[in-house]
Amino acid sequence: MKRRENTMAPFRDRSHEPTGPSSVSDFSSNPPSPPATDCDVLIVGGGINGCGIARDLAGRGWRVVLCEKDDLASHTSSSSTKLIHGGLRYLEYYEFSLVRKALQEREVLLKSAPHIMWPLRFVMPHDPSMRPAWMIRIGLFMYDHLAKREVLPGSRSIDLRSHAAGAPLKPQFKRGFVYSDGWVDDARLVVLNAIDARARGAEVLTRTRCVHAQRDADGWTATLEAADGSIRAVRARAVVNAAGPWAESFLRGVAQSAKGEPLATRHLRLVKGSHIVVPRLFEHDHAYIFQNPDKRIIFAIPYQDEFTLIGTTDIELSGDDPGAARIAEEEIAYLCMQASRYFDKPVKPADVVWTYSGVRPLLDDASGDPSAVTRDYMLESNTTAAPLLSVWGGKITTFRKLAEDAADEVGKMLGQSSAQRPPWTDGAFLAGGDLSAWIGAPTRPDDDFERFVAAVQSRHAWLDARLARRLARAYGARVAELLGDAQSMEDMGEAVAPGLHERELRFLQENEWAVSADDVLWRRSKLGLRYTAEERRQVAAWLQARTTNNSYMINGER
Repeated sequence: MKRRENTMAPFRDRSHEPTGPSSVSDFSSNPPSPPATDCDVLIVGGGINGCGIARDLAGRGWRVVLCEKDDLASHTSSSSTKLIHGGLRYLEYYEFSLVRKALQEREVLLKSAPHIMWPLRFVMPHDPSMRPAWMIRIGLFMYDHLAKREVLPGSRSIDLRSHAAGAPLKPQFKRGFVYSDGWVDDARLVVLNAIDARARGAEVLTRTRCVHAQRDADGWTATLEAADGSIRAVRARAVVNAAGPWAESFLRGVAQSAKGEPLATRHLRLVKGSHIVVPRLFEHDHAYIFQNPDKRIIFAIPYQDEFTLIGTTDIELSGDDPGAARIAEEEIAYLCMQASRYFDKPVKPADVVWTYSGVRPLLDDASGDPSAVTRDYMLESNTTAAPLLSVWGGKITTFRKLAEDAADEVGKMLGQSSAQRPPWTDGAFLAGGDLSAWIGAPTRPDDDFERFVAAVQSRHAWLDARLARRLARAYGARVAELLGDAQSMEDMGEAVAPGLHERELRFLQENEWAVSADDVLWRRSKLGLRYTAEERRQVAAWLQARTTNNSYMINGER
């Protein structure tokens, strides 16, 4: 279950009192800082939790500034297995509350952004040497009934000898089980939350590092350093530490307490999860969940039409730099070996076309097995001086609920109850998720999207069909903003790389904080998978030629 801890002391609301410029002695060698900017909440971290919290708080009327030292979703939040799921395996660790919460969130999320999230059926081939069939049936029964389902169908047994999912598997696998979860484009989920936060008044600063945060009784004075070296002071009534793998180091090195008391009371356990991508291994649209002899599971998932995604590993991170996590040869070998236990055609390291690794910041619970460490989150509030909320742990499926709980807690610390500033994101669309202007009333997320694609192709018949589908996936209803008054492919501008035109690149620069080729090719899209090294260089050159010193600014705001 989600846990909340609080070190309580009264906090005086001084939001209407004047605050003047502040300086930070640690940075006396830098040019004088401009006058501090007032906000209610400064959020440190531009991953899914930080952007989700910014969106929720801004929607409740709080003045929010979010800073991220790199691009949005640069690290953990773009390195998941891309699943909206309850976590079937968590049942074995008796994480019933977490599974129920995640199952409840699945359909909330699927309905909020059908362009980047959709239902997905999973096939579990039965291996009698792993878990017995009766245990799997009980687990799937619980999975079906722990939370209400409106969109997703329930589980059932299948005969792999006749089902399409059995064709690519070894003939020894004759029986299996099918159940439902969902797919998400994780990096775009982060960006959509940031867009929605900005639309509701939040200021989102990418490539802007919080280098110092000084706490006093009445607020925080933070020093933010932009990519060009410029310094900005921000005065905030409260700070939310959503720095993910850097959450503990933020408290130990960046944030300074009012009276010298330690701010870090928790330890994170950093667990690396790695994935491989190989050419498509099967033709059907189901995913696989495979049980391994080490009692772990891996997934094999249809990916970007032409590929299969396989993962993940769970390895304790060595070293103290979460940003340096890279897949090891042993991990590639492990994922290939485990997938090859099931697929008739072996998966070999030579087949791998791309890999990625991310670091899960899990709250250390002294568990010996990294796979057994809880994926639930804890919100730790500290009001011994100006409010501080630290986010520990979490998983992408529960980000909306985490953000809601965090916004409730921040409001409470600032003297406003959730009744005064009520939750609002349950049932709200994410940016581009409301397709009703194109297709009318929603029915089912995957059907809605297909109707939307047809509407885009009908309204813009000049668009190449493959390009129309990709743009519909990436932008949803915002595709109208991207296309604007374009009437032909010529209006899309030069093709900088196959299927990527100048109009879209400008849109990403101006509206989605895209600066580098990696931003565009690996986070705003996965076009990097399809491009040659030369084509990727072309995109990088185009962006570099059109990037100003203030390219990390959106709509003239830094």
